[in-house]
Amino acid sequence: MARYRGPRVKCLRALGVDLPGLTRKSHERRPHPPGEHGQNMRRKNSEYSIRLKEKKKLALHYGLGERQMRRYVVDARRSHGNMGEKLIELLERRLDNVVFRSGFAPTMPAARQMVTHGHFTVDGKKVHTPSFRVRVGNVVEPKAKSKELASLLECFEPSWSMRPPWLEVDQDHKKVTVKDVPTVGTVPFTFEPQLVVEFYSRVG
Repeated sequence: MARYRGPRVKCLRALGVDLPGLTRKSHERRPHPPGEHGQNMRRKNSEYSIRLKEKKKLALHYGLGERQMRRYVVDARRSHGNMGEKLIELLERRLDNVVFRSGFAPTMPAARQMVTHGHFTVDGKKVHTPSFRVRVGNVVEPKAKSKELASLLECFEPSWSMRPPWLEVDQDHKKVTVKDVPTVGTVPFTFEPQLVVEFYSRVG
């Protein structure tokens, strides 16, 4: 599965959930599935399709292709503890996700672009890789020349709703400290991580 570049609200409607990483728009105005018969559709979902939907939620929210998703699943499987919880921890610790959740970018695609263009540093060192995995204690901030960019500061306000408790935001100095490990409960949309684990255990 390549990175999705099609109609984003259509995806929200098909999955029945808002994915803030994918788009700032909502499916509330048209909560039924897309298509001519979407409003009257009463299709019974198979066990496979239910698990596939949960996997798609993660892939679309974090902007990952199938190969990347499988790598994260393999890493989560190798770790100790609950595999579903570890998978979410690894995804949330991506640098582009930290940039998005902090309020430096309105969506994950925007955050990925900012990181790729070299606007951010981790502990003072410039990082160009969106998948860079932050650790507890890391300080993420725009480089000096980027701190006044209007596009970068568009969402960086105290009212930004995506900030999780594991990030400590310094509003005045425009920097963020990773103060804890992300958990499933801090993900900004509803999903079942165990179903994602089961999906990959079935497909191999």
